[in-house]
Amino acid sequence: MIRLGAGRPDRIVALGAHCDDIAIGAGGTLLTMCRARPGLRVDALVLSGGGGEREQEERDALAAFCPDADLRLTVLKLPDGRLPAHWGEAKASVEELRGRTEPELVLAPRTEDAHQDHRGLAQLVTTAFRDHLVLGYEIVKWDGDLGRPTAYQPLSPEVAEEKVRLLQEHYPSQRHRPWYDREAFLGLARIRGIECHERYAEAFALTKVTLDLGTPDRRG
Repeated sequence: MIRLGAGRPDRIVALGAHCDDIAIGAGGTLLTMCRARPGLRVDALVLSGGGGEREQEERDALAAFCPDADLRLTVLKLPDGRLPAHWGEAKASVEELRGRTEPELVLAPRTEDAHQDHRGLAQLVTTAFRDHLVLGYEIVKWDGDLGRPTAYQPLSPEVAEEKVRLLQEHYPSQRHRPWYDREAFLGLARIRGIECHERYAEAFALTKVTLDLGTPDRRG
């Protein structure tokens, strides 16, 4: 499997349409990065769920998924499932975030996501973070919109198990959903691991990247 590194980022951005989107789509990646680089700055923006139980769940969860990180989380109050009707406010919030950070990596929903809120946010990200490495995470759901990803972050068995445990622990409001269980989360991670010759992995859509294949070899 070909491996391309993205260096050691000092700042990343994580965006979600709903509380728990970031953790479901990229929780293992956040755990891996934050443990490898204490003090990593993580600017996170969630468009809905603010002001209630869901916001507190999100704050507790992302604090656990980003250990020893400089986490700066904003949770807005846009209505769930109504992003098209609140496009201006959503766009302004994404652009405001862009104006106060210069990340080396952006984690966001895929532009092909079947959920209109996820897809809408993904479209906003491409207009605000135009020259950044953007990894589009996937969220398992009833729509069955999982595709063929182009990038993988391997997860150690310990991190994969920790991700599932934290999802179950910190989002009690979601436990009633038929797909919100250990088998779904760990099963998808196992499938994505098979695809990249690892035990577990998270997968991402990568739409554009510039390669530097002409750097002189300075070894010896």
